[in-house]
Amino acid sequence: MQLSVVHSTTYRYAEPVARSTQIIRLTPYPSTRQKTLHWELSLPRPAITLRDAFDNVTSLLTIDWPHAEISLVASGRVEVDDVDDGEPAGRIDPMVFLRDTTLTEPDDALRAFVDPMRALAAKRPLIGITDLMNGIIERMPYEKGHTSAASTAAQAFAAGRGVYQDHAHVFIACCRLLAVPARYVSGYVYSTNHEQVASHAWAEAWLGNRWVGFDVSNARSGAGAGAHLKLALGLDYSDACPIRGVRLGGGDEELSTSAQVRAA
Repeated sequence: MQLSVVHSTTYRYAEPVARSTQIIRLTPYPSTRQKTLHWELSLPRPAITLRDAFDNVTSLLTIDWPHAEISLVASGRVEVDDVDDGEPAGRIDPMVFLRDTTLTEPDDALRAFVDPMRALAAKRPLIGITDLMNGIIERMPYEKGHTSAASTAAQAFAAGRGVYQDHAHVFIACCRLLAVPARYVSGYVYSTNHEQVASHAWAEAWLGNRWVGFDVSNARSGAGAGAHLKLALGLDYSDACPIRGVRLGGGDEELSTSAQVRAA
C-alpha cells in the first residue's frame, strides 16, 4: 500500500524567542517493510541531518535569531508492505530493549498483572504477547484526558485509561517483565475512520528472532500490515517522539498540529 502524508506543526509564542533548537524525527525510518518514494521537510531554515543511536533519521534545527513562530511541515509518499512478517534485528542488539526507563519502570500492580501470563508467554510467545496486548486494552481503554506526555506506564495503568503513548509504555513495561525485549515506535496509521488520529505510536516485541508490531490502542498485532508507517523508535517516547525542543524566552507557547494520512 502507498500512503500519502502531510503533517503540519506550528509553535506560536507570546513573546519573541531569542533562540531555539528542535530535534525533529519526521522522516520515515529505514526499514525492510517500507520504501520512501518521496519525502521532504519544510523548515524555517536548513537543518543538520544525522542518525541517532537508534538509527532514527534526525534533523537538528537551530534558529538563532528572534522569532515568535516556528512552522514545520513533513510530507511525502511511502510504500508499505501489505504483509507484516516482522523485521530483522538490524545493527542494534535486541537485548538493549530489555532496559527499563523512567517512563516504563514497572510497579507492583504491573507485576501482579503480568504474573498469570508468564507460563504462556514462555511456552508460546506470540500467543502470550498477543493475549497481553488484549489484556491491556481491556484493562485500560483508549480515552483522552487522564494522562499527559510525562505520565509513566505505572501511572497510566493506575488511571485505567490512556492514549496510544500510554498503551505502548504499559505494553513495553510488561514485555520486559516477561524477559521479552520491546521498543517504542512513533509514526502514522492509515484508517478509513477519519475520527482516528493519524499521528500514532505502537510497540514492537522481539519474538522468534524478529520484531513484531503490536498496536495496543487498536488491538492489532503485526502493526496492521500496510497501515502503519514508522518514523522513529527507541526505549520509550522520549527516544522516538516526533519533535522535541528547547528555547530561550518566548513566554507561553501555543501548539497546533495536524496529520493527514491517505491511501495514495
